[in-house]
Amino acid sequence: MLYNAYELNRALLSGASALASVTAELLNNPALPFGYSGLSPVIASALDVFAHAAAPRGKPAFGIAEVVVDGMAHPITESVVLRRPFGNLLRFTHPGLAADAPRMLIVAPMSGHFATLLRGTVARLAERMEVYITDWADARQVPLEDGQFDLDDYIDYLIGFLEHLGPGTHMLAVCQPSVPSLAATAVMGAAKHPCRPASLTMMGGPIDTREAPTSVNDVAVTRPLSWFRHNVIATVPLGYPGAGRKVYPGFLQLAGFMSMNLQTHLQSHYQIFQHLVEGDGEGADSKKSFYDEYRSVCDMSAEFYLQTIEHVFQKHSLPKGEFVHRGKPIDLGAITDTAILAVEGERDDISGIGQTKAALKLATGLAKSRKEYLLAPEVGHYGIFNGSRWRGQIAPVVERFVETHRAREQARG
Repeated sequence: MLYNAYELNRALLSGASALASVTAELLNNPALPFGYSGLSPVIASALDVFAHAAAPRGKPAFGIAEVVVDGMAHPITESVVLRRPFGNLLRFTHPGLAADAPRMLIVAPMSGHFATLLRGTVARLAERMEVYITDWADARQVPLEDGQFDLDDYIDYLIGFLEHLGPGTHMLAVCQPSVPSLAATAVMGAAKHPCRPASLTMMGGPIDTREAPTSVNDVAVTRPLSWFRHNVIATVPLGYPGAGRKVYPGFLQLAGFMSMNLQTHLQSHYQIFQHLVEGDGEGADSKKSFYDEYRSVCDMSAEFYLQTIEHVFQKHSLPKGEFVHRGKPIDLGAITDTAILAVEGERDDISGIGQTKAALKLATGLAKSRKEYLLAPEVGHYGIFNGSRWRGQIAPVVERFVETHRAREQARG
């Protein structure tokens, strides 16, 4: 009933959004004189804000046309190199890359948003690296016959992607996938797998959520797992390829994120309104672009979501040494030659300071010379992987870290 109620509400808002958009355009039409007098510009701006907020959204495109390296523009080629039911592997490259450019696998979060949320991450690293990214599927689009997808499957997907890319690949995980990425690295390290990552960078990841708990952690631990199973898990309705699949709907995740910083989001929309009233379309469009991406959400499989709540936030299985993969305990001490970089933001309100850094202590078999930590000053969660501070301060550290540890690739043969 939850999902059906949402679909009905979405249909109603879609119609209202279209009507508001048309009305705003009429009031702003220079051929109509009433658009220049009275409250018409104010009403048109208000309707425009409502139309944008209520408009339905699908999966965005990466849309990275080119990158500029040393003052020269290079066209980006995007392609799918591996297709799997719950996620494809995308490749971004350009003709200006060095023949021996490092390969970087970016592991996007499976947390309600599409991989395109990391568009800025991809664009910046693609300047000097051959970039690959996990393009996770919207669970409501995956037919039931394709089976389930849980944490074990997530780890298997990462191992499979690394095998496809071959030895010497570097890996970067943003937020939620830091846990399965670290686990996959340990599994491959224990097996001395030739395709284990040359380096692993984790950014704002919940490795040990007992460190500096945030409101996200508080929500996850104040209720039993049964509450989440009975209150936030829904069934995909008819009309979608995944009809009948149990999921954690993306619209619930978005509502949760919005409520955490409701005042900030309300202020942002008021600023859009002000820009429109003042005729500053460019200022309004910049904020609209952010929300176009932010409101584009997808569903997660119920089993993956519930296991994440249980093992990452409630039981702290990985830092306690109790996390298992396919029935076998995961030993983080088995990571002996994959260099680890932990990146945290000083103002991160999703993953608190120390949660990602904990990985450096847990990797007991890794030499200190292969561990590095960066605390980005005055940077929030989103700013770790997008925006000016990511491009100018954090990405250069990641690039230097990768280059520092590339010598190991030759040593592995």
